[in-house]
Amino acid sequence: MNILSSWSGGKDSCYALMKAIEMNYSPSVLLNIMNENGEISRSHGIPLDILKKQSQAINIPLHTQPSTWNNYEDNYIKTLKKLTVNYDLSAAVFGDIDIISHREWEEKVCNAANIKALLPLWQGNRKDLVLEMINAGIKAIIVSCNLELGVDFLGREINESLLDELDKMGVDCCGENGEYHTLVIDCPLFSSPIDLPKTEKIKHEHYCFLNWTTS
Repeated sequence: MNILSSWSGGKDSCYALMKAIEMNYSPSVLLNIMNENGEISRSHGIPLDILKKQSQAINIPLHTQPSTWNNYEDNYIKTLKKLTVNYDLSAAVFGDIDIISHREWEEKVCNAANIKALLPLWQGNRKDLVLEMINAGIKAIIVSCNLELGVDFLGREINESLLDELDKMGVDCCGENGEYHTLVIDCPLFSSPIDLPKTEKIKHEHYCFLNWTTS
């Protein structure tokens, strides 16, 4: 069955896609919702050029949709309906773990497109899942985080040492509540690791980001 991957560029969406492939689903397209000008992703602040590199490495086409937060849902549904027809989709795979409001939203938009919402990580233990990702060969770095973590955590690789550090701080090691977001730079699905441009670390309002130089 053909599926769409709701692709953030981060570890959870990547691992969910890997699990879906193990379940014999066939990924046909990656979908990412971008900011209004289509330059960076809404969820993780990842530039389009880097998302394209991931798409090329995984050999699955990337579809992006510019959107404001206000019309995010409408744009998502319209795009999902179009891609469902274009790729003959039966499901969309998401990387959410245990936040029920997220699942309800995903089921809502999928129902609108008459396809199934697939959540292969659902109800997994958060720390165990991150360890599984690491052991499965997913290499990901932190590209944005809250002020509790701060700019020093930007660019750090998700590994067991980092998980222990987050545990000691009382921070959810999976970042499921938005404590941090990641970028996958290599995984078993990639033909080769992602070559990253130079970055600088910045604070914007109540969050920290890697600021990318893609030119």
